[in-house]
Amino acid sequence: MNILEMLNTDSNQMPEHYKDLSIEEMENRVRKIKKKFGERLFIPGHHYQKDEVIQFADATGDSLQLAQISAQNKAAEFIVFCGVHFMAETADILTQDNQKVILPDMRAGCSMADMADIDQTERSWEIIQQTFGDTVLPLTYVNSTAAIKSFVGKYGGATVTSSNAKDMVQWAFTQKERILFLPDQHLGRNTAYDLGVPLDKMAIWNPHTDNFEYEGNIEEVKVILWKGHCSVHENFTVKNVENIRKQQPDMNILVHPECSREVVALSDYAGSTKYIIDTIEKAPAGSKWAIGTEMNLVNRLINNHRDKEIVSLNPYMCPCLTMNRIDLPHLLWTLEELDKDNVINQIVVDNQTTDYAILALNRMLKQS
Repeated sequence: MNILEMLNTDSNQMPEHYKDLSIEEMENRVRKIKKKFGERLFIPGHHYQKDEVIQFADATGDSLQLAQISAQNKAAEFIVFCGVHFMAETADILTQDNQKVILPDMRAGCSMADMADIDQTERSWEIIQQTFGDTVLPLTYVNSTAAIKSFVGKYGGATVTSSNAKDMVQWAFTQKERILFLPDQHLGRNTAYDLGVPLDKMAIWNPHTDNFEYEGNIEEVKVILWKGHCSVHENFTVKNVENIRKQQPDMNILVHPECSREVVALSDYAGSTKYIIDTIEKAPAGSKWAIGTEMNLVNRLINNHRDKEIVSLNPYMCPCLTMNRIDLPHLLWTLEELDKDNVINQIVVDNQTTDYAILALNRMLKQS
């Protein structure tokens, strides 16, 4: 059964009556079930989740960090992952067979991860091999599907995070002459550029046309960037930066490296979600910050650091729509079904995919 068939089955649709419950009632019912299950239940919550959900998280963090924490929690029978689909997949890859990973809403996907599916990637790899021979090592951002992680593992590559991308790209160039970076072109471009690779040595691979987007001698290319992006971070623009510089020239601009090269180049600081959080926590009282990342996190930073002036780099930015599909009603529904011994929305990655994906993850962990 594919994901579309799963979404169309009644068992994967939250009953309408949950939408009519008061927040107080839902919160009380979640607390009751959490107390009943105790250590048998573990709820990881990604930084971009809504506050109504994150209040119940047993751990918060980035996707790989949460998957690793879940794997370390051997006592948990049920891992209700408050994030998006690829994150739950990674948790299933790393956890034990007796542990069940559950996603409260199967519609919680990731547009970036979905920009590189396995059929496109395998077809593209054939053309890339024909063009460059055995000189290309594939790397994938952890914000990718299990199938893409597995593909990369199969062909000798590794996963990367926004925190260790520079280390992993450096490692990749000790293995092969070129790299293919999936699925986020911006993180790949920003990382390679910071390591000294000129922009004119980078080509974009368009999986929809099966062509390189590049002007020049293709043999000079060192980095092949998959034509994918984060729908949230791509909405931070040069105009946003210019507006901040004009209106508040003393304000620091701090962005995620999933933003475009132009935005990162004009910003004062760029780094992973953890880097952004740590930077704000260490910043002196009275400092001013415009942050280019997901709005739920920006709002949480604003609320947690009232001694600093913090705004979104894009004043019209909305929270990540797919992340927001995990809400309090879906969390409650998932837990109440568990309380009835009914496991819904379980995420299961097959053994072969898991084995190759673990290879890719382990190569990264060995280098990091």
